[in-house]
Amino acid sequence: MQYRTLGKTGWQVSVIGLGTWNIGGQWGEVDDLTALATIWRSYEFGINFFDTADAYGEPPGRSEELLGKALQGIRQNVFIATKVGNWARRHGHPLPYTSPLHVIACCHASLYRLRTDYIDLYQCHIGDPTDSEIEIFLEAFERLKEQGKIRTYGISTNSLDALMRFNKNGTCATCQLDYSILNRTPEKDLLPYCQEQKIGVIVRGPIAKGVLSGKFTSETVFTDEVRRSWNEGQRREKFLKELEIVERLRFLERKDRTMAQAALQFVLSHPAVSCAIPGSKSPKQAEANAMAGNGVLTSEEIAKINEIVPIGASV
Repeated sequence: MQYRTLGKTGWQVSVIGLGTWNIGGQWGEVDDLTALATIWRSYEFGINFFDTADAYGEPPGRSEELLGKALQGIRQNVFIATKVGNWARRHGHPLPYTSPLHVIACCHASLYRLRTDYIDLYQCHIGDPTDSEIEIFLEAFERLKEQGKIRTYGISTNSLDALMRFNKNGTCATCQLDYSILNRTPEKDLLPYCQEQKIGVIVRGPIAKGVLSGKFTSETVFTDEVRRSWNEGQRREKFLKELEIVERLRFLERKDRTMAQAALQFVLSHPAVSCAIPGSKSPKQAEANAMAGNGVLTSEEIAKINEIVPIGASV
């Protein structure tokens, strides 16, 4: 496993982290023992950065609870990142976040579920917050930092405008963003801005919700909560177009490297990126993802990718 500095934090984080959205049940049922074993295997293979959110899981908070249980005894060896801003939103009961107290209350709840007395990285989970929401989150984050409840904070967004407004005081430590071979739009301005501002970049969606694993076909029917909408309409058309691109990317597969591992190594090839956080639903997947942190793509492979999906483009 390789390790990189996470922006201005100075922390040395594994280039492959573990995203825990998948183990909460929204991507298909995962029993507790499998979820715990997935987290443990990630740690055994060198992963020291674990990302979650209070909204992840069914019911919401389940992903945090599982992560907190798994990391007992090794908490001091890892970095825990969680997010606030989407609690119960998908159930139609979002919090208004009209006061710093809402954010602080959510933080206390996350601390309880995570079985820890501090969170390393606390992230705003509203991708395009209003100016008033930004003021509320920044005030809450600063209070929590002063109290020792969090070490630092960032935002999860693919909007340069939102990131710049959130970083108006130069205090934003990280940006979590969606980036993959199929979505290279962050290369236009978001990634360069992060580099310039020394904002650590955490990549979500590096395998494009599984599409870049190369395991899906035009006959695939999705049953999980997250991808069920891919079965019809415009999203189905987009999925089929993505599959065509994946077929052109098959040259990335080798005896010692899967398509998914190549997709992870692609996002890590950008100098602004500190860490990619693919999700895993089994110890085997966790092991395979972690092993992608041992290698890199060649300049020739990146050049071929550029011919298929140009720099800054998306499918």
